[in-house]
Amino acid sequence: MLRVILAEDSTLLREGLARLLADEGHDVVAAVGDGARLIDAVAAHQPDVAVVDVRMPPTHTDEGLRAALEIRRRWPGVGVLVLSQYVEKRYTAELLSLDSVGIGYLLKDRVVQVEEFLTALERVAAGGAAFDPEVVRQLLARTSHADPVSRLTPRERDVLGHMAQGHTNATIAEQLHVSQSAVEKHVNAIFDKLGLSHTTGYSRRVLAVLRYLES
Repeated sequence: MLRVILAEDSTLLREGLARLLADEGHDVVAAVGDGARLIDAVAAHQPDVAVVDVRMPPTHTDEGLRAALEIRRRWPGVGVLVLSQYVEKRYTAELLSLDSVGIGYLLKDRVVQVEEFLTALERVAAGGAAFDPEVVRQLLARTSHADPVSRLTPRERDVLGHMAQGHTNATIAEQLHVSQSAVEKHVNAIFDKLGLSHTTGYSRRVLAVLRYLES
C-alpha cells in the first residue's frame, strides 16, 4: 500500500483518481486543488508519492511544477509523478536535474491506461523513473548536440529512451527485437559514455535517464 497525495484542480479527475487508488488498496492521505495546499499536505503527511498536475490555481500555468520542485528540494524521499496535458519544458529540466530519484511525468491521456498509470506510480514511489513516451520524445529532441549524450549511438539512444519509460532490459529486448544480452551490452556502453561505470545498483539506470533528459 502506498500513501499518496493528489494535487489536481479538476474536482472530477481528482475524485476519480482518489477512487481508483483506494480501490487498488492505496491510501490517499490528501487530495488538494492548488500548489500551496500541496506543499502543506506533503509537510503534514510525508507521503510515499505525490501526483501533481502542472497547471493549478491561481494562474493555471506552472504552479504544479514549481510545487514539485519545492517538494524535491525539501523532501527528496517523496516521489513525484507529474501529470499534464502537454510537455512543460521550462521547469521540467530543472526538476530532472535535481540529485534525487523517484520522478515521473505522464501525459493525462496515459491515466486512462489504468495499469500503466498504476505501474508508473509504484515505480516512482520506489525511487524509479517513469516517463511518458511523448514526454521522452519531446525532451530528447533538444539533446541531439549535448555532450556526453552526443556520443551515444542511435541504438544506444533507443535503449536509453526505453529505459526512461521504465522498461527492464528484458522488455526493451522484446520491443527492439534484439537479444537481452545485446541490450545489456548497450546499457553498459551507455553507463560508460555517461560516466556512470563505477556507480552501483538500480540508481545507475535512474541516473542515466536523468543525465540524458537534463542534458
